[in-house]
Amino acid sequence: MSAPGTPSAHGPVIGVFDSGFGGLTVLRALLPRIPGAHYLYVGDTARLPYGAKSQATIARYAVESARLLEQRGAEYLVIACNTATALALPEIRAAVSIPVIGVIEPVVQAAQQKHPGGNVLVLATAATVQSRAYAHACDAHGLHATEKACPLLVPLVEEGWIDHPVTQDVLRIYLSEALADATPQAVLLGCTHYPLIAKQITAMLCSLGSTAEVIDSAEATAAEVERVVNAPKNSTAPAATFECFATDSVEKFQRLGSLFLSRPIATVHLLDLGG
Repeated sequence: MSAPGTPSAHGPVIGVFDSGFGGLTVLRALLPRIPGAHYLYVGDTARLPYGAKSQATIARYAVESARLLEQRGAEYLVIACNTATALALPEIRAAVSIPVIGVIEPVVQAAQQKHPGGNVLVLATAATVQSRAYAHACDAHGLHATEKACPLLVPLVEEGWIDHPVTQDVLRIYLSEALADATPQAVLLGCTHYPLIAKQITAMLCSLGSTAEVIDSAEATAAEVERVVNAPKNSTAPAATFECFATDSVEKFQRLGSLFLSRPIATVHLLDLGG
């Protein structure tokens, strides 16, 4: 198991940014992919949720974190936040001089490769659905998208109610409503919290008579980062390491973050990014 530690002298330094905890599912998917990499994760927990903010404010917050990660040595930047990817990706790319990967394009590309020209269902937060970012990306790749806002899933996941009957009931309602309007070949997880309940989503789709394939946005993003970094495969390279930074309670980040990362987080560094 990798743990926070000193950056590898041989692997790339990769910054990962989210407004909170959900992006840790992307970090979890990244850790086994690039041996020797060192990850710097920033969760802007003092200013979440980004979805309730204006586009200008989201862009300002995201650019501040992006610049901080570049200043701390990141050679690549992963925007592990659907809201920031949907509403601030051009501003982020203009603010830093390192490659930037968002979470929307990789999962849409994965769906297009598996189901070209197919129908897809996008499950996301209300803010992401309202941005139309997935709809536009799917249209650009020849996919026919139906979007479904699932606002109750984030608080249920953060409560740790992964297999709770209430979560099952909520999933049944959301997916029943969505399937009444669409017959998808693939379901895209358009929120970084949702990979934690991917198995439950798959099981509920099956129980409702759908054969749609669930495409995990965290895994799709991690695969794209691996492609972009193109680090040589080295069986003798050390395991990847990571450091976590939060802009609010480090104790809460350690507790919730360990759920999302599926491993303990020994240390969280407190950051002050201002108001």
